[in-house]
Amino acid sequence: MEFSGGSKSKEEQPFKEACEHALEEMNCDFVGLALQNSKGPDISWHYAAGNRNDKYKRITVRYGKGIAGKVISTGRPMKIEGFPNNIHGKALEYPIMLAENLNCAFAVPIHFKGVPKGVLLVGKRTDQPISESDQHTILDAAKKLEKEMNSSV
Repeated sequence: MEFSGGSKSKEEQPFKEACEHALEEMNCDFVGLALQNSKGPDISWHYAAGNRNDKYKRITVRYGKGIAGKVISTGRPMKIEGFPNNIHGKALEYPIMLAENLNCAFAVPIHFKGVPKGVLLVGKRTDQPISESDQHTILDAAKKLEKEMNSSV
C-alpha cells in the first residue's frame, strides 16, 4: 500500500498536529508539509500551520523544482536565507515562499519506505535565520513524521 497523502481522515490528524506542534515549539512563522503525489512526480503542500491564507493547498511543484521538489530529489535538507536573494533560479520557482511571504526557510526530507517522499518546511517572515537548535528540532520532527507515515500503512 502506497501512502496517498490525498485523502482527509483521522489518519492525517497526526501530520496536522505535528505542524502545529513544530510552530509552537520553535520561533518561526510557518510550518508546512509537502508530499509527493502517489501517482506522478508532482509534489503538493497538504498541511500547514501559521499560514496566512490557503494558497499552499493549490501549490504543486514538479520533482526537482521549488523547495519541496529539490529536497525530495536530493534527499537532503535545504536552507534559504534572505529570499528572494541568494537563491538558484527565479523567485517564481519558490511558490511557497511567495505565497506565505517567507524570507528564511529550512526544509528537510521525510522518507517513506526509505525513499524521500515528503518535505517538512519551517519558515520565517523576518530576516532572522533558522537557528542551529531549531534545525535540529526540525530534523527530529521529520523523523517522528517518518515513523508516523511508515506505521500508517
